[in-house]
Amino acid sequence: MQGLRLYDGGVRLELTPSTASPLAIDVAETAETRIQRLIAENPVIIFSRPSCCMCHVMKRLLSTVGVHPTVIELDDDDEIAALAHGGASAAPELYIGGACVGGLESLVALHLSNHLVPKLVEVGALKNEFLIN
Repeated sequence: MQGLRLYDGGVRLELTPSTASPLAIDVAETAETRIQRLIAENPVIIFSRPSCCMCHVMKRLLSTVGVHPTVIELDDDDEIAALAHGGASAAPELYIGGACVGGLESLVALHLSNHLVPKLVEVGALKNEFLIN
């Protein structure tokens, strides 16, 4: 999984920074613009908290179906966290294809209704061979 840690007053990448990286940081970007860009550029992205069990389950479920999402780990007192969660402090929050899916319950509902894998194929996060006809 790719990782990015956002801290109050700064950002630290857990990857070697590169201008070609989809997680590249433009210091002139506002936090809101950065979040919107990350959501738009990554087919599956999770805003997560390091010690959240629901976040862990969400990552495991996606991994089980063959998807390795971009994960943004947020601190509790992060300004970015409030922006990422539409002003709420709940985590996790999942985006697929730029659209907010919601939290763990929404992901499980998609999975149980057999809509998760087709949605992941549609946004290019999975190949067609994962579809069962």
